[in-house]
Amino acid sequence: MIGPDTSSPARLRPWERSSVALPVLALLGLLVALPSADAQEQVRDTTGMTSETEVQQFCGNIADAARDRRYALQKQDLEKLQAEVDDRIAVMEARKAEYEDWIGRRNEFMKQAENGLVDIFKTMKPDTAAPQLSEMQAGLAAAIVMRLPPRQSGLILSEMDAKKAAAVASIIASAADPNTSKDPS
Repeated sequence: MIGPDTSSPARLRPWERSSVALPVLALLGLLVALPSADAQEQVRDTTGMTSETEVQQFCGNIADAARDRRYALQKQDLEKLQAEVDDRIAVMEARKAEYEDWIGRRNEFMKQAENGLVDIFKTMKPDTAAPQLSEMQAGLAAAIVMRLPPRQSGLILSEMDAKKAAAVASIIASAADPNTSKDPS
């Protein structure tokens, strides 16, 4: 049976017989159902439901701590990035030192090779040296011709192709000009 048996009036309780009984019972049930202030606070604590002002107060109270934590995290990120940059700089410095060492060894080899090459061309006849110098890069040929004795340089240039000899002579001339750059090519 779901509710009271209202089919017979004898079974009804006195308050159930009146027409005002239902609204009064509903009002009593409502008053009993309304929690007290302490009960409301307890419900708020257990369910996590808070008022808007309490939320604002909470956010206001932790704003400085949250900002400090955010700054600390950003500082950690920046320190991490700085460490990565420092590592990359160290790698680049190592590569730079390696490159400078290689360039130094190469330049030393080139000086030795150039001196040896100049000595070779000093012993050659001009008609034999001219075709070989014509096939070389104009800058290298000019460097060799400049280090040869002037008489031999003149004979070699006279035996070379006219265009190649002119290119070599212009490089030699520009190397002597103080207004040109160090790279004559």
